[in-house]
Amino acid sequence: MSTMVAKVIVDNRSSKTDKPYTYAIKKDMEEDLKQGMRVLVPFGRGNRYIKGLVIKIEKYNGNISKLKYIKDLLDDKPIISEKMLELSLWMKENYLSSYLDSLYAVMPPGDFKKINTYIYINDKQSFNMEQISPKEKNIISILNDKKKVSFSELKKEVKDNNIRKHIKKLEEKGIILTSLEIETKIHKKYEKYITLKNDNMKLEEILSKIDNRAFKQQEVIKFLYEAGETSLKKLLKETNTSNSVVKSLEKKGEIKIIEKEVLRSPIPNGISQYKKHKLTDKQEYCLNEILDTIRNEEGNKFLIHGVTGSGKTEIYLQLIENLIKSGKQAIVLVPEISLTPQTVERFVGRFGQKVAVLHSRLSYGERFDEWRRIKEGKVNIVVGARSAVFAPFNNLGLIIIDEEHENSYKSSMNPKYNAIEVAEKRCELEGASLVLGTATPSLETYYRAKSGEIKLLTLSDRINNKKLPTMNIVDMREELNSGNRSILSVDLYDAIEENLKNNKQTILFLNRRGYSTFISCRKCGYVAKCENCDISLTYHFSENKLKCHYCGMVTSPPRICPECGSKYIKYFGSGTQKIEEIVKKLFPYSRIARMDVDTTSRKGSHARILKSMKNGDIDILIGTQMITKGLDFPLVTLVGIIAADTSLNLPDFRSSEKTFQLLTQVGGRAGRGDFEGQVIVQTYSPEHFSIQMAKEHDYIQFYNKEILLRKEFEYPPFMDIITIVMYGRDRNKVSKVSKKIYSKILEKLKEINKGELAKNIFGPNPAPLEKLKNNYRWQIIIKSDKENLKMLKNVVSRVCIYNSQNKEYKDIKFSIDVNPNSIL
Repeated sequence: MSTMVAKVIVDNRSSKTDKPYTYAIKKDMEEDLKQGMRVLVPFGRGNRYIKGLVIKIEKYNGNISKLKYIKDLLDDKPIISEKMLELSLWMKENYLSSYLDSLYAVMPPGDFKKINTYIYINDKQSFNMEQISPKEKNIISILNDKKKVSFSELKKEVKDNNIRKHIKKLEEKGIILTSLEIETKIHKKYEKYITLKNDNMKLEEILSKIDNRAFKQQEVIKFLYEAGETSLKKLLKETNTSNSVVKSLEKKGEIKIIEKEVLRSPIPNGISQYKKHKLTDKQEYCLNEILDTIRNEEGNKFLIHGVTGSGKTEIYLQLIENLIKSGKQAIVLVPEISLTPQTVERFVGRFGQKVAVLHSRLSYGERFDEWRRIKEGKVNIVVGARSAVFAPFNNLGLIIIDEEHENSYKSSMNPKYNAIEVAEKRCELEGASLVLGTATPSLETYYRAKSGEIKLLTLSDRINNKKLPTMNIVDMREELNSGNRSILSVDLYDAIEENLKNNKQTILFLNRRGYSTFISCRKCGYVAKCENCDISLTYHFSENKLKCHYCGMVTSPPRICPECGSKYIKYFGSGTQKIEEIVKKLFPYSRIARMDVDTTSRKGSHARILKSMKNGDIDILIGTQMITKGLDFPLVTLVGIIAADTSLNLPDFRSSEKTFQLLTQVGGRAGRGDFEGQVIVQTYSPEHFSIQMAKEHDYIQFYNKEILLRKEFEYPPFMDIITIVMYGRDRNKVSKVSKKIYSKILEKLKEINKGELAKNIFGPNPAPLEKLKNNYRWQIIIKSDKENLKMLKNVVSRVCIYNSQNKEYKDIKFSIDVNPNSIL
């Protein structure tokens, strides 16, 4: 006879325990236990009790006497839905992460061990006690005494194995409510509210009980009689009174003080309504194509390729409006936090209280409250950064990913997931649709759209036919030849001065994404590159060597330029602070602000800078990639790009793509209002095709050239890449372990007759950023076609993950990334 068993992931971080354990289920538990519930199980030799999560329930035909039994259930219903559990297990396989890391991504925010289910009486429900069983009456009386009780506490008091059935029946009748809460230092937030005790009496009767000289008490009574139940904070402010007056009235029995839960909201007050715009013909076509395709079940993946300022946001808003009419829910992802204030204003301005916000800058309490609002169905739209893709909706109909090309959609923490791939998988599991939008699609996405896997929709004009800004390319080699050694070209200096005279705003952008030191000639623009990989060589100060971080080639840096013989050849770099100092000296009377990681680390600082910019209180804004994202400032008519070359010469196969995207996106911030905009791009490589195509705003031509290079050098989308970074404090040990890992990978491939794939495994070499946070880093890069990807992931898992606890790997950590943003 078969017995039911549960596969349980235990809450233990060791890689040795990162696997499902099989536990027998007691007969009286079989009906109640569901996938996604937490359980208490005996674990290890000492059988200490540990919490775990059930990922599967199945029949077992083996010898049951060898299994341990689940001790207890900790939830009355699953804390993770079946679909989200499936998504988590898919992530574990796809991104080579641990079970726990993948499960934590989809769980409520907070500690797995501290989640509790609380049960309380529904005040809004009247019920007939005669229709309720004695056991149910017992539960109601306990809840009446205690307001709310945790599930585990209630179980102890009731002492009934069928408690779940009674709770379920009471919940179905609407008599009780259940809520997931997380034990933390942050609890639900409560606020005091005041109401008249005898609100059915006439005002004169209530006032007759109060002494004529107690003017403040009388004023409070009059206010409450008019306003009804009011928060204590508001009452004290409106009547200009003190706490002691309220306390006196409470003692006299004239007023009641009650505590009400107040949800912490990260959404600022006073957001004005964002009116619905009439769509242009092209927007209308785009919207209808998506709705008709979904309705006719002809596809569920879309790419809106629209130039900057073409009105993609209004299409998103109207798509969501259509969708929520049919009872569905929507998730909108935006890159990082930088877009959120402006995007939130638009979505809340249109949909009001139906919107929740999730991103990393929320306080713990705000995130907890937003998560519960989503889980309890109080909102039907979530706007947020990458992790909002896991918002716990039960009836998801749409995921929108704006600026889909952005780096920040790829997680750098385990699980190292790509939010676009996760969104696609979630849509597949839940029958929802996916809409991607950008002016500069990633090559991989556009390649899929061209091959018909994603439906492509194009918006080639700005709203109201506003012109795209003119882009002027300044050759910094010529500036040097004419004697200008400043970081600002003459053209850019003159344009800033002109802008200040006309009371217009300027953005100066410093391109420092993934900054890496390369060697270049300021006279002719030559950059030292690897002949085998078409990738910039990275300069290592300590050894005075140039290295390729794909194939490992090492060479000495040239002292004079091999192209033009100039001595102006050296490594490249300048920071935002340095630029701020220079600009302040050049334009002492202008109002200058800087927006980078240092100036926006405090909560709310980002929004404050943007508000000052919007109000016209800043003349020149200096920033890094933070200012490239979707910002809409009508008075910005000039954008200066200080050095286009820093991203162009990263040791990365995506450097041309990133440069094209960056120039197009930053340039798109200019001329969005009633005035025409211009962009000045300073570069030592003006003839490079990514810079030329950005100048022409010609994505198609850029794509056609870049995709041929990707094919020739076997980079994505034609091949997938897996990077393995080994790091630790001891440089020699890191190098030794890296070589051992490399050998073991080759060994495993030979065992399964795949030795020919060794040609696609590069390394081990020091990583481009060889020393980071006192750790030395070495890496192995694996290229794979689609056919062998799964097999190679298994090999990497067996060699690196399952053996990471080996004594020979002590003090060495592994970081594995599938299709990383870059190999820095």
